[in-house]
Amino acid sequence: MLIEVKNLSHIYGQGLAFESVALSDVSFTAAEGEFVAIIGHTGSGKSTLVQHINGLLKATSGTVLADGIDLSGKGKEVMDKRHRIGMVFQYPEYQLFEETVIKDVCFAPKNQGLSEEECIDSARRALEIVGIDPDVKGEMSPFALSGGERRRVAIAGVIAMRPEVLILDEPMAGLDPKGHNDILNMIQRIADDEKLTIFLVSHNMDDVAVLADRVLVMNRGKLAMNGTVAEVFSRGDELKEMGLSLPHASEIAGKLGLSAFTIDELADKIYKEWQ
Repeated sequence: MLIEVKNLSHIYGQGLAFESVALSDVSFTAAEGEFVAIIGHTGSGKSTLVQHINGLLKATSGTVLADGIDLSGKGKEVMDKRHRIGMVFQYPEYQLFEETVIKDVCFAPKNQGLSEEECIDSARRALEIVGIDPDVKGEMSPFALSGGERRRVAIAGVIAMRPEVLILDEPMAGLDPKGHNDILNMIQRIADDEKLTIFLVSHNMDDVAVLADRVLVMNRGKLAMNGTVAEVFSRGDELKEMGLSLPHASEIAGKLGLSAFTIDELADKIYKEWQ
């Protein structure tokens, strides 16, 4: 799905004493199948932006188009597009509530009007995509799983809706290193195998460097940068002025007189430099 954001602005409490400009004239395009990371300091407008892409917020001005359809409009065509945009909020495991894993993942497709058999098929496929064996854990209570597993089940609940766009808002937040790596690898598999348009909101620059095709940098509600991983992270001084860091590999590479943005890139360049 092609996503076009055109001159998007959002003001909370417009006209009131506590009026706050969250987005100001933001424009960009995300191609079908592209992986776009959105970074920025707290309060920069990241979450407000992705809630517009999901159609949850109404813009003060500007538009968000999905395959040319204005998501702020009404009618069946608009709702069909919005149903194809799935969003995973921070700590989605807090929204689990069913007695079994399979029933929880079935909840969203059931609300889409799918039959019981279609729901179970979609749920099993989604669980397999996120690395949960439905034959082993499908009948377990989701609350008997580890924190990382519960988060994967929650993400499966969105994937079961068969979205064309997947929005992930800080999907690794609060996880231990193993859980973090499990979710990171899962997102990489989804990006490689499912060919979805993916938006990732993250404070972890190492994850962004590994996953993203393109990086949007938000600063005080404005789009400050829009480029590839290399283009954005090569502007380290500007990023640091905005309160952002560089990937650890980039910091280490700079001290060695090299240019790299992921650990794998750094290892490869060190090998070639000193072999």
